[in-house]
Amino acid sequence: CHNRTVVVDAHLGERENKQINVVQAHGLANIHLYEGEEWINVHDAVGDLSAKFLCLNQVFPKGFFIPKRFIGENIIHLPTIKTHIFTTTTGAMKNAFGGLLNERRHWTHPVIHETLVDLLMIQRHIHRGLFAVMDGTFAGDGPGPRCMTPYVKNILLASSDQVAIDAIAAQLMGFDPLSIKYIRLAHEQGLGCGDPKEIEIAGDSEAARENWKFVGPFTKMTFASRMQHRIYWGPLKKPLEWTLKTVLAPWSYIASVVYHDSFWYPLFAKQKMNKALNSEWGRLFHNWDQVRANDQGFPDVGKNAPELERSGLRVLLRSFKVLMTCLKEAPEFAARKRYRST
Repeated sequence: CHNRTVVVDAHLGERENKQINVVQAHGLANIHLYEGEEWINVHDAVGDLSAKFLCLNQVFPKGFFIPKRFIGENIIHLPTIKTHIFTTTTGAMKNAFGGLLNERRHWTHPVIHETLVDLLMIQRHIHRGLFAVMDGTFAGDGPGPRCMTPYVKNILLASSDQVAIDAIAAQLMGFDPLSIKYIRLAHEQGLGCGDPKEIEIAGDSEAARENWKFVGPFTKMTFASRMQHRIYWGPLKKPLEWTLKTVLAPWSYIASVVYHDSFWYPLFAKQKMNKALNSEWGRLFHNWDQVRANDQGFPDVGKNAPELERSGLRVLLRSFKVLMTCLKEAPEFAARKRYRST
């Protein structure tokens, strides 16, 4: 499932990351939750459980809407192992952030850790089952999720405990899981196990003891990530945060697209991605539709590696296209269009 966001285009992402190719090869289909799906108020979905929320009742006093199709379904999260400028790490728990919350999910950024705990409460209530498979073939370090450096780590994690899988991922990256607020809060709330000493590891126990010694998201922050921190938790909170809940909010979407798509990506991405693209995983990504697997995997991943071809005018035009999409889909403008059409 893909939810709508205001700074990326899910249709573009599923094509360029070849996710749609894999889905179609296995006879599945992507679901874009904002295209004809029915939504239901969270209070109607979870009832009295909402009284236990740590923060969502304060952020959304009238509640918020979640996709109705999620109720009673088994859910498999497919996160990746990486760092995040808001939550230190991001994984299975944060994967629900984009699925359960609508375009106004950025309202929760000042209380992001508590939000992830509330979302896990909701999931455990509405889903028949929860499972996560976390991809650590590449793992991202630095000011993620958009400006990371990828490293080949050749690890896959899987668990029905969303807290435990995030805790082990954090430990692999070199962090103390219980020092990360959302993991600690979820552990204390009894929503899963965040203490690695209490988590049983099945499979490659030697790999589970690795310490990648990531520097994390806060050591070399980008200009954009520093500004986000100042808006949500620093000196710009009072003068600017309120604008993100008004019709003025699209200024932040524009700033994000201009910085990341028009500036950072063409200037730094090739350097950051070079080793990853030339790795075996990078070559498999590039040649996936030509090479063949056997029972042991892919004996030959091909010789050609992918290249980042977007540069100059091409990347500028693509960033403008993303910018137009984010403005078109901005909830502040979409709500006005819906109001005029009634």
